[in-house]
Amino acid sequence: MDKMIFKKCDDALDSTKVPQKELSNGRKVPTLGIGTFGSDRFSAEDIANSVLNALEIGYRLVDCASCYYNEKEIGEAFEAAFAGGLKREDVFVTSKLWNDKHNPEEVIPQIKKSIEDLKVGYIDCYFIHWPFANYHEPGCDVTSRAPNATPYDHHRLMSVYRELEKAVDLGLIKSIGTSNWTKAKMKLLLRDCRIKPVLNEMELHPHFQQEEFFNYLRGEGIQPIGFCPIGSPTRPDRDKTETDTCDIEDPVILKIAKAHNVHPAVICLKWAVRRGQIPIPFSIYRDQVLSNLASTIYDPLTDEEMDEISHIDKKCRLIKGQVFLWKDNQDWKDLWDEDGVIVDGRNID
Repeated sequence: MDKMIFKKCDDALDSTKVPQKELSNGRKVPTLGIGTFGSDRFSAEDIANSVLNALEIGYRLVDCASCYYNEKEIGEAFEAAFAGGLKREDVFVTSKLWNDKHNPEEVIPQIKKSIEDLKVGYIDCYFIHWPFANYHEPGCDVTSRAPNATPYDHHRLMSVYRELEKAVDLGLIKSIGTSNWTKAKMKLLLRDCRIKPVLNEMELHPHFQQEEFFNYLRGEGIQPIGFCPIGSPTRPDRDKTETDTCDIEDPVILKIAKAHNVHPAVICLKWAVRRGQIPIPFSIYRDQVLSNLASTIYDPLTDEEMDEISHIDKKCRLIKGQVFLWKDNQDWKDLWDEDGVIVDGRNID
């Protein structure tokens, strides 16, 4: 790809006006970031350009992952931004451990690889992407199952988590995060960990508010980050089902959007920020990237509007995770411990 250049732009927002949250370890993170998962529909170069645009506009949180297969390209965006005057310490960069690296000896080498690919020197928060070691090929059908897939194994998970704790000690990462967790699994982790996670990345949008788990996390000092914050209309087709609902077509969201004279997607982000989660919307389009960040600064929702949105939760999970199941003819709900019990859980005592 052509050499990337970081440049000042007339439509940039003052990044210091974007509210920040203080995490339980004292580090601070912006209340909205940009996601980088879009490999089913956009090239790695498209996404890297979007990251560079976002940094120019004023974003200071970038959510990455090794399994998005674009960290090297995003690294060129960071390299250009730092060469152009942006300070590394002013950007909060995340990455994630993919399921095929759930072996203790592979964790720190994978962290080092992401640091090298992203050209960032260290990672602000490193997540375990899923609490399962069940790998699937990129772009596979939702009916695919790894031949060696297993249910949740707490001893194995903790052996991986211990390596993240070592990575904190070594200064490779500043914080630990979890992703796609459940309350039942989080209770076990908090029981056994030495360094608590500061962030939990989870699906959060007006039609899937996860109120009980959300409140539990905040009570434990763990900040929720919400993916699919506008209902992910561009999520991979394989993740779509006939029962899915659409947040930005909800009558309440449409009414509030009209009152604020903005796109319905912006209302979803305003709701997320005021509620207390950190949304990470994804877009490669500069006008959307700009309006998403502006939603954190201007024209917040009223108490009445927040209350209205609190009543439209349809408990509609969009990212169901079927490919991580471990048996044939299994219900995807088995991944999410909906009755508070880990299905087929191993080594949890």
